[in-house]
Amino acid sequence: MNLQELLGIALPVIQAPMAGSQASALAIAVSNAGGLGSLPCAMLGPDALRAELDKLRAGTDRPYNVNFFCHAPPVPDAARESQWRQALGPYYAEFGIDPAGIQPGPGRAPFTAEIADLVEPYRPPVVSFHFGLPSADLLARVKSWGSKVLSSATTVGEARWLEDHGADIIIAQGNEAGGHRGMFLSDDLDTQSGTFALLPQIVAAVRVPVVAAGGIVDARTVAAARALGAAGIQAGTAYLLCPESTVSAIHRAALKHPAAHTALTNLFSGRPARGIVNRVMRELGPMSPAAPAFPLATSAIAPLRAKAEAQGSGDFSPLWCGQNPGACRELPAAQVTRELGAAWG
Repeated sequence: MNLQELLGIALPVIQAPMAGSQASALAIAVSNAGGLGSLPCAMLGPDALRAELDKLRAGTDRPYNVNFFCHAPPVPDAARESQWRQALGPYYAEFGIDPAGIQPGPGRAPFTAEIADLVEPYRPPVVSFHFGLPSADLLARVKSWGSKVLSSATTVGEARWLEDHGADIIIAQGNEAGGHRGMFLSDDLDTQSGTFALLPQIVAAVRVPVVAAGGIVDARTVAAARALGAAGIQAGTAYLLCPESTVSAIHRAALKHPAAHTALTNLFSGRPARGIVNRVMRELGPMSPAAPAFPLATSAIAPLRAKAEAQGSGDFSPLWCGQNPGACRELPAAQVTRELGAAWG
């Protein structure tokens, strides 16, 4: 059974879930065009999640994907938080922010039984996870809805683990991909490979279908992924400039800047994620040992982001993007989906 038959889609194209850059409108447009639209759910509270699921169900009768994180919530570390705020201290002074008034926040929530209770009535056709898979009982519950389960692997070891623990489809996330790395068996960035090195290794190592993600933006990269054994492709950056995305004007300008380039950074969340290099990444270095564990780093930098964005600056914003921002085009999501699907042949 190929990817289209397994997921009930016309085109072997999955739109990557992109928290902070989209809502249900993008997912609906992709699903209605024959691909698999995805809704990022990790940053949505219960009311917002229910509202977006209602919009998805009303907006398309095609399969769609809802995406959740599977991280273990960290124990707050006061010493590390203090060190992090000291590193940000000069910026607080520059913007007139009192760090004592900054409240900690969760940032992103993992998939839980309570979230499953909310999602269950919708019985989404596809549920995807980042940072591994939920506990065996939660995963069994998701599968009892008839949902197909996807998750990201950034190494061969992670792919084998996902197959052994019940994933129906594995997304081979190459180092080129924008946003958070899906790595979960190791935090060693030296283990991370590019898509076209990683993909054939995972295809050879597992029996389930493998989807290529990272740097897939046009006909040539789609063809390369297919030639290396992918069952389909997942694209995110290619959709960032679509009118259906919720990318801010600041983020859009950064994507269109001719000198835009990316790096992996932990400054915005505490976990490696690929985004366009900006002031804070240049000045602190993109990876900082002072940044608290994911997702606790978010709260201390959030006031700086808000102040800078109010002045029209993305100096402290997470400008998530893959390694090829120049491939972004201001086209409707349906057109992007059909073009990627046509390239599959």
